[in-house]
Amino acid sequence: MLVLVMQCLAGLALILLAAGLALRLLLPLPPLEPRPASSALTDTDDTPLGRGIATLQRQQRPGHSGIRLLAEGQEAFAARVLLARAAVSSLDIQYYIWHMDLSGRLMLDAVREAADRGVRVRMLLDDNGVAGMDPVLATLDQHPNIEIRLFNPFTLRTPKMLGYLADFPRLNRRMHNKSFTADGRAAIIGGRNVGDEYFGARDGGLFFDVDVLAVGPIVGDVSRDFDRYWASQSAYPANRILPAIEAEHARSLYRDLETASQQPGAQRYIEAVRALSFLDQVMAGDLDFAWSEVRMVSDDPAKAVGKAPKARTLLPALRAAIGTPRRDVNLISGYFVPGEAGTKALAQLPEQGVEVSILTNAFKATDVWIVHAGYAHRRKALLSGGVRLFEMMGPAHDAPRRSLTATGSGSSIRGAGQVLRSSSTTVHAKTFVVDDARMFVGSFNFDPRSLHLNTELGFIIENPALAREVAERFAAGRANHAYEVILADDGSLNWVEQGANGAIVHTSEPGMSWGQRIAVRVISYLPIEWML
Repeated sequence: MLVLVMQCLAGLALILLAAGLALRLLLPLPPLEPRPASSALTDTDDTPLGRGIATLQRQQRPGHSGIRLLAEGQEAFAARVLLARAAVSSLDIQYYIWHMDLSGRLMLDAVREAADRGVRVRMLLDDNGVAGMDPVLATLDQHPNIEIRLFNPFTLRTPKMLGYLADFPRLNRRMHNKSFTADGRAAIIGGRNVGDEYFGARDGGLFFDVDVLAVGPIVGDVSRDFDRYWASQSAYPANRILPAIEAEHARSLYRDLETASQQPGAQRYIEAVRALSFLDQVMAGDLDFAWSEVRMVSDDPAKAVGKAPKARTLLPALRAAIGTPRRDVNLISGYFVPGEAGTKALAQLPEQGVEVSILTNAFKATDVWIVHAGYAHRRKALLSGGVRLFEMMGPAHDAPRRSLTATGSGSSIRGAGQVLRSSSTTVHAKTFVVDDARMFVGSFNFDPRSLHLNTELGFIIENPALAREVAERFAAGRANHAYEVILADDGSLNWVEQGANGAIVHTSEPGMSWGQRIAVRVISYLPIEWML
């Protein structure tokens, strides 16, 4: 029987290999060159954004950039739409995921309106994250002021995922960067992709995330980084990848974008844009920013084809910018897979007197089981090393538990704050604060995929007041919306929940069935951590 099973598996492997080779021969990548050459527009001093930001900068220390935290989802959406409306010269847009849902259509319509006004639009989208958008992207790419490039594209468009059979080593590497830059003067970067779950437009299934709006010198760095990705050997003109679109179909898609604002649920977005006045204040030169030393860190786009020298990847630059923590590290990562080396490095910090707190997703909150498996079997080693672990609660759960009269070991700070909200069910942010003095905000997850496979970017922000504010908000949110994972006396894991009448201790992982526990345990033993 075992011999028969092995023979069947070997036969299946040969069939898949043959299918992959056939796909690669029948659907090769098109020639990359020639491509239209373009670069960021820098002569934008006399634009409304340029004049307003110049007024703001005159009152600040030379070399400092202005940072404004975008913690609320609808505010983050409105900021992007307002930047698109304010632009008169250019929009450079780079994203890993763009959904064709309500917020995605509304934002595409804002981009289209900007192009209709004569704004040059360049959109660089990771091809893995734009499923179902081929017709609308092909339509927009025909606009004389819009150029779209697809990063690391699939040549088989339907069903797209079969493309992995043909070229898994290449397609397993993705562009995870996120940036939205208007007139080369203001940029938004952070953890959010484009979709309803990132912008607070759902009643459930929301992501807690963090972006920042930046003005000043750092925006030039974002523009230069966009240029090198735009010109990289992974960025293919969309018209060489996407099927042609018929004129009538294109007109229908434009009508769909133009009527997106009339769809149910659109009013909350429209109100968010109407209520957000800070862009008017930017152009008037009277908005308060956190003026800071800001450094951008990013991967060489050659990482997407496995050719980036280690010295030109994000991690060495991140380590150099952060330095050695002295007091504390507060780390937020929705997809936290520290691996053996990361676990050892984090566990060494408490030995040096550094308090380390990590917030990630509980099983019930995660949207990727396999990632949770990669994290779960590192918990005991982290806790044994003195690291504090907090896990964001998901929807209602049912797990064995017992009540305590003590208040528990979690934070006693109360109040949801604005960074971590009870309506959010999944952590998606990628940020950390070191010594209440400097912070990172960006796309980088603390997992092997971000380290070795995906390209990433982010900001290191040197601003003690802003860092302390973010650290305090995270602490408040953890107390109300997260379990603290602790080691019991017998070495087992407990999950401490702060309830109205004191702490509640769950003696098994909340929200997991016995079958799920077995599945997560089995997955954790598979040799796949390198790709999580």
